[in-house]
This record gives sequence, C-alpha cells and structure tokens, in this order.
Amino acid sequence: MASSMKILLTTSRNPTPRIRTFCNDLSNAIPNIVRVNRGKMSADETAEKALELHANRVAIVDRGHGGPASIKFLQIGESGLVSVPPVLHVSGIRLRREFGVVKVKPALSLVLSESETSGKMLRLADALSKFFNVPIMSVDEAVKTGATSIVMLLDKSSRIVMTFMVEPKVEVGPRVIVSGVEW
Repeated sequence: MASSMKILLTTSRNPTPRIRTFCNDLSNAIPNIVRVNRGKMSADETAEKALELHANRVAIVDRGHGGPASIKFLQIGESGLVSVPPVLHVSGIRLRREFGVVKVKPALSLVLSESETSGKMLRLADALSKFFNVPIMSVDEAVKTGATSIVMLLDKSSRIVMTFMVEPKVEVGPRVIVSGVEW
C-alpha cells in the first residue's frame, strides 16, 4: 500500500453523537485518515467517495445498542469494497474529551507492552500496523521518539484495550475496549 494513500473513516447509517465524536477522535489520532459523514451513501457510493479522496482503504464504525459495536476494515478492490480481516467487536470506548484532551499529534507507531506478546496480540498488531501504515515499536523505541502511539494491552478481564498515549504513559485517548476479534 502506498504511504501517501489515505484511509476513509465513516460510520454505519444513523450514528449517535457519541459515535460521531469517536470518529472525530480517531481521525485526529491516526495519520492519513479522512472522516466522512456517511449519510445515505451505499457501499458503492462509499467506495467512490474514498477514491475521490485518494483513499484506498475504508474503516467503518458500526452502531449497536446506542454505541460503537464493531470496527470493520475494507480495501477498495475491482468489485468495490472488500473486507480485510479483522473485525473488531467493541464493548466500550472512552473519548478524548473524557481524558481532558482536545488536540494531540497523530500516532506515529503501534506499541505492544512487553507483557502482551501472545500470538493473538501480535497477529492483531501486525494487521492494524499494515492497515494504518504505522510501524510496530517497542515501548523503549516509542519513548525515545516522544510521539503519540497506539498502545495495545490486555485489561484485567483479558479484553484487548487499544488506546493512544504520549510516552511515557500519558493516556490521551480515544480508548477502545475490544470484546472480540473476528478473523
């Protein structure tokens, strides 16, 4: 994938204000993302809009039970949008404003804590690194850069938590609690 290509970020139809804010937070936290209101756009129209914006990938935040239920990743293929594994099932989010943060530079790396190097975490980190076109770094490497990082770890319930931090360990959000990963 060309690094100059963008990612279109949108929602399923009828997003809640919280989902819209979450998408705004993601678009400000991850480089090369263009957020677009979906409105009544079909999947084909979403693909056309992505191409118009020079994007070759699409991330869709789906709604369920009033909040984000899943994040789907897609790539533009010859026949339109093609699903790219994984699908992240979301059980909760925390917005940047809930951390007291408004503006932070976009993340430049994806970081796994040393204790989170299981096969499933490495596989997910690799997939997200490729989709978002950000390198995987160790905690030490990220600290040296001083840049914002996407940090993946497991919470006490063994759910995957993806959050954005300015090293050393200052969480700036948004935070996504992943209840499941579908490959």
